[in-house]
Amino acid sequence: MLFLFFKSESDMIEKIGKYNFWNDNIPELGYVRAECTNKIYASTGNNLVKVLVGQRRAGKSFVLRQLAKQLLDSGVPAQNILYINTEYLEFCGLKTVDDLQSLYQEYREKLQPQGKIYLFLDEIQQIKDWERFVNSHSQDFVEPKEIFISGSNSDLLSGELATLLSGRYVEFEILPFSFHEYADMQHLEVNRENYIHFLQIGMLPELFHLQTEEVKINYVSAIKDTVMLRDIVHRYKVKDSLLLDDLFRYIVNNAGRLFSISNIVNYFKSLGRKTNYETLSSYISYLCKAFLIHRAERYNIAGKEIISGNCKYYSNDLAYYNYLYRGFSYGFGSLLENAVYLELRRQGWQVYVGVQAHSEVDFVAIRGDQKLYVQVCWQMAGDENTAQREYAPLLNIKDQYRKVIVSLDEIRFPNNNGVEHLFPWELTLK
Repeated sequence: MLFLFFKSESDMIEKIGKYNFWNDNIPELGYVRAECTNKIYASTGNNLVKVLVGQRRAGKSFVLRQLAKQLLDSGVPAQNILYINTEYLEFCGLKTVDDLQSLYQEYREKLQPQGKIYLFLDEIQQIKDWERFVNSHSQDFVEPKEIFISGSNSDLLSGELATLLSGRYVEFEILPFSFHEYADMQHLEVNRENYIHFLQIGMLPELFHLQTEEVKINYVSAIKDTVMLRDIVHRYKVKDSLLLDDLFRYIVNNAGRLFSISNIVNYFKSLGRKTNYETLSSYISYLCKAFLIHRAERYNIAGKEIISGNCKYYSNDLAYYNYLYRGFSYGFGSLLENAVYLELRRQGWQVYVGVQAHSEVDFVAIRGDQKLYVQVCWQMAGDENTAQREYAPLLNIKDQYRKVIVSLDEIRFPNNNGVEHLFPWELTLK
């Protein structure tokens, strides 16, 4: 017997059927995130393991099911697709790799798939030694398989599996909704007014289905607490969870500002809090690994190298500020800068803070052999000094890579010696 709480093994396949596409069943798919699914689908047709990572509730499970539906629509038989999600009660008996292997064998016996099998393993990190299962089956040339896995911690592919799968996996970061996804789902025009509204809410998928401010606040707070507890406190044995929470609050309210860990240590000590560099450095690392925040390191434009020391941090979703920490000193310009940062990451860019001799560029984005310089400003119209200040760092860069200013002005500025002006919804750069 595989799971003691089932009457028989056959019950297991029956119970998980509602999450799979067998017998003409279509599980809940939600809003189809074509921006994500098309990119991942383009990487199929090989034995590379597809790894989806991102914060809890950012939509990874829906993306996995949407990918499975794409495969089904392309002609893959339903019985050749197995979807497992350890977050659901029906799968809670999957504790070890042996449990996982037993379930897979039962699936093979009951559904008898012919040809390549597609395995979708959602929140796989809950299963002890799951790496052995993924490594073994991804390399099985006798019974070919294509494996998709997801997890809510960037350590998903650390350690043994990273070594075992070196060069044999491709990773995709799933971020909350883009503005274009939001506008499409809500049937809104892509314009300045709706973009400003977008900045004032957040991008977590479920937010758009909640009606009242109170419910939204409770929802965002619950997500934050869940990530903190399950993906940080329990995982890393954090001793001071209150300090962790206060640290997250501090970073959210200082998003886009250049500071060092020493600055944060001094801030908390000024409040009479006992802490040190090592503790806060570790806690920041945990917040990054759980995808609550992102670190943007400084990049020497002239020297083409990463500079250690001070850096900037950005929130994974504007909802944390908008619903939990509103009222702090945090202007619309900072919200816009955070949103632009996330959009660049969403498009697969590595994003840094640009540093040159006498100025700073908000973002240097690198993707393969491409490079993009981005300056972000709320508005430039009506203030010549502001316009000059924003254009100057880009004009000082002498290479031929693309340079853009992103703002929410009501008018478009002309090209200035190669520097383009874009509205934030135009930042879908290929």
